[in-house]
Amino acid sequence: MRKFLVLITAIIISCTSSWAAKIPNDVQNYIKDVFPSVDIRFDGVIILPSNTIYLPLYPSLFTDIKKLSIKETYPANRSLSQEPDVVIFNNDFVLMKVLTDGQGHRTVLHQSNPPVQIRTALLPQDMLVPSGLIIPENIKGIIGNLKIDTKSEDIIKVENEDAFEEFLSSSEPVTKQNLISQLKNKILFVTTNYSKNIQVVEPARALPDYSLAQKSIPVDVKAVHNGKFLLVTSYDRPFLDIVSVADSRFIKQIQLDANPEQIMLDAANNKAYVAAPSVSTIYVINLDSMALIQKIKINGYCERMVLNQGKLFYVDKFNNQIWSIELDNNYELKEIGKFPNVSALAYADGKLFIASRTKSRIAVIDYATNTLQSEFTTVNKPISMMVYNNKLYVLGAQSNEIQILNPSDSSLIGTINLNTNGFSSGLKKIDGMDLALVSDLKQNLYSIIDLKSDGLIATYSLNIPIKDIVITDKIKLFK
Repeated sequence: MRKFLVLITAIIISCTSSWAAKIPNDVQNYIKDVFPSVDIRFDGVIILPSNTIYLPLYPSLFTDIKKLSIKETYPANRSLSQEPDVVIFNNDFVLMKVLTDGQGHRTVLHQSNPPVQIRTALLPQDMLVPSGLIIPENIKGIIGNLKIDTKSEDIIKVENEDAFEEFLSSSEPVTKQNLISQLKNKILFVTTNYSKNIQVVEPARALPDYSLAQKSIPVDVKAVHNGKFLLVTSYDRPFLDIVSVADSRFIKQIQLDANPEQIMLDAANNKAYVAAPSVSTIYVINLDSMALIQKIKINGYCERMVLNQGKLFYVDKFNNQIWSIELDNNYELKEIGKFPNVSALAYADGKLFIASRTKSRIAVIDYATNTLQSEFTTVNKPISMMVYNNKLYVLGAQSNEIQILNPSDSSLIGTINLNTNGFSSGLKKIDGMDLALVSDLKQNLYSIIDLKSDGLIATYSLNIPIKDIVITDKIKLFK
């Protein structure tokens, strides 16, 4: 049976004024030519590789030009590579450098007679301004209706001594955990069912460096834009929170119709799919603008989402019905069928693999014909599955092993024994690497699997009750 989803296109332009955060393409290209690795944040803030911050000022009327160039700088006669305090382009677009005064406050250049391009310009009205920023009185007009926090109350970074987490000990284990080369310059974000805080942990260490305080216990956390931002859903909160890792702040909050739960990232299309099971809705988030762009009305109480090859699969929690959403086919909804005690889904080679935790079996459905192709016994209590490089990886919770299968014929390729003597709880690929992470709920361990050699590289202990772990690039923090 096929049904078409009710697709509600939510144009979230109502909250975006004519001073939206979109920086003109020619200005973006000019900056990127000088600083190829510059971070032009979705709200308009410009962060150079040196961590220098520039705020964009939009002119009341752009000057018509043939080619963009720098008209004036303060100090005078500086190139952009020299990071001047003020840059005025010949189209009247302005960049103002965030400075620090003698007392440690953030501000911008104070000029007794500011140029007209600054006095008549406006900051993006949806920008998250650096906390405590002081704007000189003679250019206060650039603020408009923008809210600037005068204190650092929105900073969510919590040091260990201030966290009062009962599970935190005061020292690392006696036996040092050696850092493998693959995890250098990486960082861990660890969630637990016992704390509202997201623990930030260096690889191969048991204790967090610090934590990021949330409004409620997190349900799901995903890292985007190479670890610069975290998308967070939390219990009893109808919001998708967006955390800026570099400055440890809530940078944006997207209000939804109901409490969101699982987040599924679509790297190919730079989107996130956020499920709100209680209202049978999946929200589509544009990761460039960090804005809600669509609502997909679905059937049932959505959980255990998996995305592969343009198809988003999920299980209805209340009746074990499995559905697929064809993202490239006008969000057409396809009913797969009912299967008992579904613990994980995976899709590869035109087949849907459905794991039953209680039966320790996997059913294989031919997607084109929607027929049962085969069924076989797998690892004890399969809890998670992953497809990578034409291989299907099946994690056994009780047996603490990973079975590697050929998706085309379900034949066994190999087995990875974790030897943790615990209870494996999750298996997922680490972004940008030929590695996978396996978490252990019982022993508070995480293991690193090499997906090229299909071997266990290392197992590390954490002093944190593990719910989930996200590993991403380490981000340089703002002071």
